Amino acid sequence: MIIELHLLQSFPVSNLNRDDVGQPKTATFGGQLRGRISSQSLKRSARLLFQRHGLEAGETGVRTKRLVASTAALLEERGRNRDEAVGVASSALLALGLGLDKRRPALTEYLLFVGNDAVGLLADYCERDWGPLAADAAARAKAAEKKKADSSKDDSTEEKKSKVRPDKPTLEAAARILDASRVVDVALFGRMIADNKDFNVNAASQVAHAISTHAVVNEYDYFTAVDDLQPSDESGADMIGTVDFNAACYYRYANLHLDQLSHNLRGDTDLMARATRAWLDAFIDAVPSGKQNSMAALTPPETLLVVVRDSGAWNLANAFLKPVSESDLMVASTRALLGHFNRIRRFYGEGGIRAIVAASVTAELDGLAEGEIAPSRHELVSRVLAATKA
Repeated sequence: MIIELHLLQSFPVSNLNRDDVGQPKTATFGGQLRGRISSQSLKRSARLLFQRHGLEAGETGVRTKRLVASTAALLEERGRNRDEAVGVASSALLALGLGLDKRRPALTEYLLFVGNDAVGLLADYCERDWGPLAADAAARAKAAEKKKADSSKDDSTEEKKSKVRPDKPTLEAAARILDASRVVDVALFGRMIADNKDFNVNAASQVAHAISTHAVVNEYDYFTAVDDLQPSDESGADMIGTVDFNAACYYRYANLHLDQLSHNLRGDTDLMARATRAWLDAFIDAVPSGKQNSMAALTPPETLLVVVRDSGAWNLANAFLKPVSESDLMVASTRALLGHFNRIRRFYGEGGIRAIVAASVTAELDGLAEGEIAPSRHELVSRVLAATKA
């Protein structure tokens, strides 16, 4: 079963998701330049709302390269020497087959997507196998010193493997550190660990880059700032600069494969139900944080269309292949979205569709049956969740 979420959301002056030179991200679609918000930005915005929408802290996750430092700090609180704890935590991660940053060994080689309780679990593993892990850390430190003294050796040959070989029960216990069966973030968005594919997770949710329903032109704001303590006989600005922005109505699309979510959460029906509701509510509320302190573009979606289906998936971005050009962008975009959706379902049929629920703040929902229209966001969410249980 699949839930598809289609949103139309208009933002005023904003720079929600910038590129490498500070401009709002864009994409060419239908031969026209469009505003764009990356899927990564939207997913992070949603993830940060999961606890607000019913999930416990221990059921959500973090992306981090700092497991070693965080674990060492916890071990220090438990009475261990901080420097020794850093080495032991490093050896523990190496024993699990995870790489460390060659230049900064207190960091992992790449961001790890783990549960919030991963630090505590890693600390427990370190204490359980402290002797062999500490011996391995000391041996690695000695080898590093020897290599540093021998300037003829290439740094690229730096040893990455741990000589610790945990027994099967210990390894299984340690593997809980990367267990995603109760971490909703990882269950939804997946995880790839190149060093140890046993910990890879296939994503249950797919998220598209949001694109504007119309052509855009990025603009910039020229600003000046005056020193508040500037003497009265002096004039002029003490700071000048520019900030890029645009204003656009975006089409957003995401879907959730409930069978994959159930598999990732190992069939925990209660957690799955709460994860589904949190996903739906969080994606409706998700707004990227870029430049919000100076632009406050905190506008909610105005048109929402949700499809619950047993098979298939339709991203409706092609509704805007020809950019909307009318002055009332939300009404025109809603009309284009629903027109495209109704044409597709007439052509391909509705055999896999369980339920269609739509709601809009400002626009008429032309082409939908009365039973497919909800009067509010709350009613829309309730009907969608009910359809997944039918």
